[in-house]
Amino acid sequence: MSASPATRPRRLLAAALAAGALVGAAAVPAAAHDDDRHGHRGRHSSIVIGDIQHDSRGRDNRALNREWVEVKNTGRNAVNLRGFTLTDRQGNRYRFDHLYLDGRSSVKVHTGNGHDTHRDVYQDRHHKIWDERDTATLRDNRGNVIDTESWGRRGHHDDHRR
Repeated sequence: MSASPATRPRRLLAAALAAGALVGAAAVPAAAHDDDRHGHRGRHSSIVIGDIQHDSRGRDNRALNREWVEVKNTGRNAVNLRGFTLTDRQGNRYRFDHLYLDGRSSVKVHTGNGHDTHRDVYQDRHHKIWDERDTATLRDNRGNVIDTESWGRRGHHDDHRR
């Protein structure tokens, strides 16, 4: 059965719109992720991993505290980090306690011992955890990956500035 001349343009238009919707839908997942040379950021998160200082020299607490990962809030509103976790490739984990991170601010998560403030928190570890080749993974309080940063691999840079 053939279509009348009046319905052909409508069918062609409908087919073109459907094809455009499929192409648009296929492009959404690629645009939803922020894959760049630094890492991977979860969708719609203002909380990200910032600078990283790894593999400091020395074995004392001062050297451990020169090893840190910065967690940044790029949004305008404060976020409660309670239950968020920061892990390395080997499974070492730091769990944030009740800490509100103000908008457009950051906190450094140091490896060694110290007194927690709103700008610096401490894992109270006695050994280094961030290696020259490692990955930091930040998860929210539900276990969803929010951001990851890798360094020391070919094609990746040690300087993680955003």
